[in-house]
Amino acid sequence: MPTADQPFDIVVFGASGYTGRLVAEYLAAEYGDTDLTWAMAGRSLDKLASVRTEMGISDAVALLEVDVDNPASVSEMVDACRVVITTVGPYQLYGDELVKQCAERGTDYVDLTGEPSWMHETIARFSEAAKLSGARIVHSCGFDSIPFDLGVYLLQQHAIEKTGEPIATVKGRVRAMNGTFSGGTIASMRATMASAKANPAIIQVLTNPFALTEGFTGPEQPAGMAPQYDEELQSWSAPFIMAPINTKNIHRSNFLMAHRYGEDFRYDEMLLTGDGDQGKAAAEFVAKDDSVAKSNLQPGEGPSKEERENGNYDAIFAGQACTGDLMISSVQGDRDPGYGSTSKMLAEAAMCLLHNPELASGGLWTPAAAMGDALIERLQAHAGLTFQIEQG
Repeated sequence: MPTADQPFDIVVFGASGYTGRLVAEYLAAEYGDTDLTWAMAGRSLDKLASVRTEMGISDAVALLEVDVDNPASVSEMVDACRVVITTVGPYQLYGDELVKQCAERGTDYVDLTGEPSWMHETIARFSEAAKLSGARIVHSCGFDSIPFDLGVYLLQQHAIEKTGEPIATVKGRVRAMNGTFSGGTIASMRATMASAKANPAIIQVLTNPFALTEGFTGPEQPAGMAPQYDEELQSWSAPFIMAPINTKNIHRSNFLMAHRYGEDFRYDEMLLTGDGDQGKAAAEFVAKDDSVAKSNLQPGEGPSKEERENGNYDAIFAGQACTGDLMISSVQGDRDPGYGSTSKMLAEAAMCLLHNPELASGGLWTPAAAMGDALIERLQAHAGLTFQIEQG
C-alpha cells in the first residue's frame, strides 16, 4: 500500500508520449475504480495535463515533472513509487539514469526495450546493485518479447509436465500479424544502427544469440535469415524483424531459470507465409522488404485508434518432444501488436510485479523468468491475450 514516503504504487514515465499515453489510458480504464494509486511523469507538466484531460483520466492522478538529464528529479520519482513503467526511448539514449537509480534504490522497473546492445550493458553495469537492493528490473515487456518469451515458456512447461524433459529445438512462427510500427520503434532501430557504426563491438552483441547470457554459450542456432520450408508445419517461412531481440531474451530466460529448457536448447523465429508457390513467393518478398528501415515516421507518431483496435497477432511455438510427438503452443493478441497490445502488456507486467513481491529476487530479468505463470494469468484476465496448447 502507498505510504507518505512512497505515495504511488506505479508511475508511468513518458506518459505524454505516443505509447506512454496508451499505458496511462489503459490503467485509468482497467483500474480506475480500484485502490491503485498511480501518477504520470514526463518533462512537461503542461503536456501531461493535456494528455490527462484528453484521455479522460481523473485529476486525482498526480503529475510529476521528471527529466533524465536531472538526476534529482529521477530520484524523487523512483523513491515515490513501488514500480516505474518507462516508455522513454530510445533507451540507449535516455534509459541509463533510470535503470541505475531503480537498481540502486530498490524500485521495480519495466520497459519496452528491444535494444539488445543496451540490455547487454545494463546487465553488466546494474545487476549487482539490483541484487543488493532487491529491485526487479524487467526489460522487453511489450510485443518484444512477452508473447514469444511466454509462448516458449508455456510450451516447455507443457513438455516437461507431460514427458519429463524439455523440447530441445523450438520453432517460433508468427501465423498472423496485423499492425504498424510507431516512430519510437523506428528511432530505436536507427539509434542501434548508429551505435554499431560508431562501435563495431556492438555488432558482435547484435549477431550473438547468447549476448544476454553472461558468459554462457550454447549450441549453434538456426539462422532464420533466409526463406525456408518447414516440413513439420507445411509452410514457407520468412525472416521476422523482431527475431534478433526475441531470440536473445528467450535464451536469457532459459539461462535465468537454470537452463530449464536444457543447455543444448535451440530456437529460431520466423514468419509463416503459406504453402506452395504462393507461400514461397511471399517469403521471398518479405525477405527483401526494407520498408521499415526506410520509414519516415518520427517519435510520437504511430497507428490510429482504429488501426490499433483492428490489429491482432497470432504466434505458434512448435517442437518435437523426446517422445517424437509434435507439440505446439500458441499466443494470440486482440490489438495491433506494437501499441494497442503492447501498452496493455507493459501495464500488466507492472501490475504483476506490484501484486507479486514473492515472484523474483532483485536483478535484471526477462518477463518469463521473473513472472511466468502469474503474468500469463494476468494477461489472459485483463489484456486480451490468449495462451493455449494446440497440439501434443
